[in-house]
Amino acid sequence: MRRIIFNQKGGVGKSSITVNLAAISAAKGYKTLVIDLDVQGNSSAYLGIDINQPNDKTMAELLNQTASWFAVSTPVCDYPQATAYDNLFIIPSSPKLDKLEVDLERRYKIYKLREVLDALATDFDRVYIDTPPNFNFYTKAGLIAADRLLIPFDCDSFSQQALIKVMDNLAELRDDHNRNLVLEGIIVNMFNLQAKFPRQIIEELTKLGLPILEPYLSQSIKMKESHYQQCPMLYFDSTHKLTQQFISLYTGLEASVALENQ
Repeated sequence: MRRIIFNQKGGVGKSSITVNLAAISAAKGYKTLVIDLDVQGNSSAYLGIDINQPNDKTMAELLNQTASWFAVSTPVCDYPQATAYDNLFIIPSSPKLDKLEVDLERRYKIYKLREVLDALATDFDRVYIDTPPNFNFYTKAGLIAADRLLIPFDCDSFSQQALIKVMDNLAELRDDHNRNLVLEGIIVNMFNLQAKFPRQIIEELTKLGLPILEPYLSQSIKMKESHYQQCPMLYFDSTHKLTQQFISLYTGLEASVALENQ
């Protein structure tokens, strides 16, 4: 199963959600792979990888094999790198993704990520794909490669406008390239229980028929601390309210999948 976490708006917590759900998946016994398609490399950093250090096993090197006639071909199975956590692996981002994008797009390599994940299908039980905060080549490649989509949302009016734009873009891409892509739901992130405005925004989205997932993820300084320590919440503070919300969210997602497969 391949989940992609995407929103065109930045700062909504895509990397935090990607890594924390993947960490829970790995802790549950699933061999889990994180794919970091964002040139900023936040998921990579969260899992202890400095993308500015020399590394010949990144998403840039992997995709470059498909774009360059002269590139040395390395087996796809050599790219996933172990993290400090059992069952949790990553193919990290790289600054090279930025310059490589034009060449990949020009050569129409938009389906190559799907081919990569097909090649890894017997090696991993779960894949979580982190994306850039824009609808670019890498995001489209990720959406084409994925089975299921999660959209983080941080409850402000700009986010609401961006979300509607996201839904339009996704509908077109799904129709043209990946009709099997399922929108699992919208994850409300950095939720402030005391404020009325977030609940108003959520109510408006619900009226539009959008699937809002529960529980909402609380705003907490603990998340920033876990980033700093390069340690997912499950391992940083297993009893914290936010950790329990992530576990509940993950459990609900997996239960829905199991129900669909009955």
